[in-house]
Amino acid sequence: MRPVAALVLALALVSGCSGGGSPDSTGGSPDSIGGSPDSTEPAAVDSGDPPVESGDPPPDDLPEVHDAVSLPALMRQPPDGGRPRIVRTEYATDAYTRYDVTYRSDGLTVSGVLIRPRGRGPFPAVVLNHGYIDPSYYVTGQGLAREQDALARAGFVVLHTDYRGHAASDPAPVRDRETRLGYTRDAVNAVAALERLAYVDHDRVAMLGRSMGGGVTMGALVTQPGLVEAAVIYDSVSSRFLDNLEHFTRTSRPEVVADLFERFGTPAEAPRFYRGLSPRTYFDRITEPVLVHHGTADSTCPPRWATATQRLMRAAGVDSRLRWWPGEDHAFYARWQDAMDETIRFLRARLGA
Repeated sequence: MRPVAALVLALALVSGCSGGGSPDSTGGSPDSIGGSPDSTEPAAVDSGDPPVESGDPPPDDLPEVHDAVSLPALMRQPPDGGRPRIVRTEYATDAYTRYDVTYRSDGLTVSGVLIRPRGRGPFPAVVLNHGYIDPSYYVTGQGLAREQDALARAGFVVLHTDYRGHAASDPAPVRDRETRLGYTRDAVNAVAALERLAYVDHDRVAMLGRSMGGGVTMGALVTQPGLVEAAVIYDSVSSRFLDNLEHFTRTSRPEVVADLFERFGTPAEAPRFYRGLSPRTYFDRITEPVLVHHGTADSTCPPRWATATQRLMRAAGVDSRLRWWPGEDHAFYARWQDAMDETIRFLRARLGA
């Protein structure tokens, strides 16, 4: 195994929307697709990261790797997912059969849930990336149960990854989970795993992430352009790593922040390191259309994060749309079905499903 890959594999990391903080006022609640609650036009915004001097572009046209613990390091690792192995059949409905499965991800075993619609296929497929749930009590398939059922009934094969360190997956270092790099690789490799199934149409695969899983999804899009045909993000964490570190980790696990700063330096000492963990640094690499949902009353992941992410994506040339849901908090309740119906329409249009 290459040294970079070996180091990155040691970092199976999570940061999440598990609580803390409160949303800023959005100045309005339009039920529309646009860049922010105040405007539907994208505008350039400061990324919030310290400026970093740029050097000569690397010869392979990829961002230079300054640290093995970074998104640029992951960009140099092709997908490496093994065919899903059925552990047991959970149950069958009138529309689909649900299985507990495992798949290989960079040499690790990762557990998850695979749902196959009734019929011969080939079917379009979606990889689901769940939000933060404490690994100590997380169980297989937890976090996106409504989405699993709705997508499978709509005719999509679903692979919900548990991520390393969760459920029946191989362990991941607790102190290193904040970067989400290992989870990003598990999402990337889940796509490769799906494509090993004969009943999956390899040209019609998408990815969906909620909360922390939104950050995982953005990481997958910037490290592996062209891996999927479309992506959907719900109430995502910030596309800037330091926002999440300060908003969630410092309030709930301050010792982790201290350890991170000791190992890699503070943001003032090592700005380039923290930029290398932020998907927004590399938004110009995204080639897929992206649909972003966010509730205007989200008290977990502030709406301003979605506004900044949308503006930066659009400024980078990404085909992205931000859909505001007035009055919806982080989990989506009253209008969850409306948001899911819109998601399915988006995926069908983009995947030709």
